[in-house]
Amino acid sequence: MKLDAIHHVAIIVSDYQRSREFYVDKLGFKVIRENYRPDRGDWKLDLACGDIELEIFGQDWAPERPDKPEARGLRHLAFKVEEIEKTVAELESLGIPCEEIRLDGYTGKKMTFFFDPDGLPLELHQ
Repeated sequence: MKLDAIHHVAIIVSDYQRSREFYVDKLGFKVIRENYRPDRGDWKLDLACGDIELEIFGQDWAPERPDKPEARGLRHLAFKVEEIEKTVAELESLGIPCEEIRLDGYTGKKMTFFFDPDGLPLELHQ
């Protein structure tokens, strides 16, 4: 078996419009598709993220994440950046606080975390 690459990552959010503003207007992801699915009672937003897609599902009825970040399933979503200090400054200028930049103990690369509107940990990794 040969798995070539990750095609997409899917995230369920509690407030579709708030999360759309966060991922599209603040983080700058480009919209590929956006659809309301009446049979499921939710919105599905497909975003371009390099060579993969980020799928946002707006389901206000979904249960909350039980623990941060050590819940089973997705622990966090990491984004590769060229200049972490510049990216942190851009996020903070948009009102998105970031943790202190530190070195990853395994890769020796700079990293930090910030959070989406539902508290999902998002990592920047240089």
